[in-house]
Amino acid sequence: MDVAAGRSEGTEDERDSRSQRLAAFDGSAATAVSHNLNGQKLGRKGRVTRERILAAAADLIEEAGEDQVTLSAIARRASLGMSSLYNYFSDLTEVVLAVLDPVMTAGREEFEALLEDYWPDDVLPQRCQAFVAAYHRFWSRYSGLLHLRNSMADQFDLRMMRERVASTSPLIGMLERQMDRNATNGADVQSMATVLMTGIERSITLATDRRLHRMVGFGAQRDQVDVRNSVARLMELGIRDMRAQA
Repeated sequence: MDVAAGRSEGTEDERDSRSQRLAAFDGSAATAVSHNLNGQKLGRKGRVTRERILAAAADLIEEAGEDQVTLSAIARRASLGMSSLYNYFSDLTEVVLAVLDPVMTAGREEFEALLEDYWPDDVLPQRCQAFVAAYHRFWSRYSGLLHLRNSMADQFDLRMMRERVASTSPLIGMLERQMDRNATNGADVQSMATVLMTGIERSITLATDRRLHRMVGFGAQRDQVDVRNSVARLMELGIRDMRAQA
């Protein structure tokens, strides 16, 4: 069955989540690109078409899952022919990266900003909880897109691997500064921050993986809270341990 033809409007929460996702494509992403792949300058119609492709891709990724996301499916969802789509994107990786760009910008504002200020010891548990909760909300909202990114990176898509590294590296650097604000214990702090951020991402990735939820029944609200609490506690312990060594 064609996904586009068989989709429903969804629950109120699902519609709210969809509105949040598609808000990233209100035109800001499209206007940042001045020409199509043929070198033609984008007018208003071209910008709207490109925006429509990105919105269709974002919608399809969240609804259909990574196994059903293809350029042809995106073209159908956007009511375009393949030749029209190829005026703007050469392959699926380009489309996904373009969808990711405003999403990751929103993520930096949502959870990365929480790491910018140094967390005093007396409020460290609360700060860790707040960061993990924001990171979990972000992954839950864009679950399909972020899991598709990781899947493509795991399949050695070099452009997607670079994007994944680029999105995580600033968080690792901020964790280093939380562990040792005076940078007196460089190598050990960098290693701990890298391992800790990798563990945080992997834990949240598993907690928000809808396929895992279906397979093993994991993913109830209580499960999500338990994961967040455990991740926040490990984050706190890692930071405290490195501060003690600084």
